[in-house]
Amino acid sequence: MPNLLSSLRECFGFSQIIISLSLRALTALKLMSSKFPIGVAIIERPLMFLFIFYIFIFIVSCTPVNLSKQAPKDTEENTINEKRIILKSEENIIEAEGDDKNNISNDVFLDKTIVVLFANDDDRKTTKQFLNIFELGIYNLGIQNVDFKIEFFETERDLKVIIEKNLTPGKIFLGPIQSRHATTLEDYCDNKVLFFSFSPQSSIAKDCIYLLNFFPKNELSQLLMYLNEDAKVALLYPENEYGYLINSFIDEVIFESQAILVNRSSYKDDLSNARDAIKELGKYELRKYELNRQKKILASKKDKKSKNRLKKLERFKTTTDYDFTHVLIADYGLNLLQVAPLLPYYDIDPNIVQFMGTGVIDDKTFFYEPSLQGAIFPGVPEKRRINLINEYLEIYDEELMRVSTLPYDLIGLINFIYSKEYKLNEVIKLLNNTNTKFDGIDGNFYFKNNMIERDLEILKINNGLSIVIN
Repeated sequence: MPNLLSSLRECFGFSQIIISLSLRALTALKLMSSKFPIGVAIIERPLMFLFIFYIFIFIVSCTPVNLSKQAPKDTEENTINEKRIILKSEENIIEAEGDDKNNISNDVFLDKTIVVLFANDDDRKTTKQFLNIFELGIYNLGIQNVDFKIEFFETERDLKVIIEKNLTPGKIFLGPIQSRHATTLEDYCDNKVLFFSFSPQSSIAKDCIYLLNFFPKNELSQLLMYLNEDAKVALLYPENEYGYLINSFIDEVIFESQAILVNRSSYKDDLSNARDAIKELGKYELRKYELNRQKKILASKKDKKSKNRLKKLERFKTTTDYDFTHVLIADYGLNLLQVAPLLPYYDIDPNIVQFMGTGVIDDKTFFYEPSLQGAIFPGVPEKRRINLINEYLEIYDEELMRVSTLPYDLIGLINFIYSKEYKLNEVIKLLNNTNTKFDGIDGNFYFKNNMIERDLEILKINNGLSIVIN
């Protein structure tokens, strides 16, 4: 996915990040970071290629930062909201009555050491970027008096050992990334701890486990709510996990909108029958038959009006009498780039039918595809994250992946709850209050049923750009 500093903050004390090595670690050498006046560590482990992870070391004194390429702080007023997560309705958070207030006052304080969990089999680029973003977010937001303990695990048993060694009341864990490593986290919820995982599997979200990802149901709901009462939607989806997921809840979501679902068609993940699926969706053969029937009738007539009409129809392969006004293409990646052009090829004209996608289209890779020009999707304008994109590129000399905004927003949330000195119960009330929204890189967000949801806008693809249309 595409990727995402403007000015570094003025002098402030920085917090320590503890590197906790597993029993299999061979070495841990402290170096000075070339990016920040903070330390990094190189950790060498068996069963993995050498891999550099950027981590911080405590700065004892207030050290001024001097990067000539960075703009001074007073010129960055337009980016401050992107650097911090701001509580939208804090007054709604902690309004307990009776015994609840007593419970809150007697609740445990948050542990000052946060444990960050990574698996050795996580995608190495993702792990590296998440660690960089943690570093960058902590630096930008000036998080103090909180330690970040980075843990890598090899097996599920290793993960359990790490969790159980750190299982003190009020402890916060960040991660893991993969769903298969997050399935046993609920076993520890009775220990008064919190987990913020990046798993996309909604069934994991429960009790003390909160998920941060891009959830398609949230995206689809806001897309369909945008449509008016005249909208008739056809769904085209692949027979894979993502396609089945979209198909499984589109009925529920569309009932909340003014639009109606009139047709759906699926194709194999290898695209072997994609052409047939699109023909079926658009009733290609039926419309082709109808067009030929009209041509025969007009050909038998000799009047000028009929002849002109026949000349016009000769330009078409089928009629444009579609059953639907919108087509939702529930695919992504290379498959989407192959499927989308097939729709106009089989006479589903994007100038007549509105093409739609989920948030996975929010990638410049798709913004130049001719068949997707004019297509709409739910998302957040790039301008909200452009400063982070530029900042990351300048500091780390690589493009920010789209998913790397997730840990940045999480660090902002962590900064907020620690700066307010909330206790565990207060944090839970904060997270479970859907009326409370935070201003993040990816838009205002909140948690519903322990999963992150966002207030999204409707964007339209136009010649390499995405434009807000609502």
